[in-house]
Amino acid sequence: MRWDRFFDDLEDQLASEWEAERAVLDTEAERLRLSRVQLSERLTLLSGRDGATLTTASFDLVDGTTLRARVTGVGADWVALAPVEGPPGAVVAPFAAILAVGMPHADLLRTARVAPPRSPLSERLTFGFALRDLVRRRAGVALHLVNGRLLTGTIDRAGADHLDLALHDPGAPRRADAVTGHRIVPFAAVAWVRADEAPALP
Repeated sequence: MRWDRFFDDLEDQLASEWEAERAVLDTEAERLRLSRVQLSERLTLLSGRDGATLTTASFDLVDGTTLRARVTGVGADWVALAPVEGPPGAVVAPFAAILAVGMPHADLLRTARVAPPRSPLSERLTFGFALRDLVRRRAGVALHLVNGRLLTGTIDRAGADHLDLALHDPGAPRRADAVTGHRIVPFAAVAWVRADEAPALP
């Protein structure tokens, strides 16, 4: 009788050890998966493309601004936002300008799960592409620089790493007589752009 209990105890102990080992392996596999998750994937899950409702999050940006907004699109190195407060318009912010993203804990956990695969096209849509779309639309913009300065006008051209901005009053159309100056602005100096129209995403 005692031997039966002894073997039962050994079986229970072995089963417990296997269960503990499997839990450790599962935890390690999850850590490894999370180590490969990119910001673009987490922001994509905030955009509601996985069928979830759009989440309002707070975006702390390098110029000191905190925007409460919903993610409406994600490019290769930028995010499109729809602010829930302040003046109307669409916001485009490069990933490099985002200091932190605040959201409820449940949404934070939801963004850490496996994201649906992003289209190869969205992986190629760079910040420059978004700005060139605003050039094509002739959309008025408010360009917020990393030092906190604000420039308003219309983007005339967007190169590989910079843009040309025609300065004029906000809300005014770009006419030669309304333009008060021109600036070349490196992309690295841009914290975020508020545009009259959102850039197109496929």
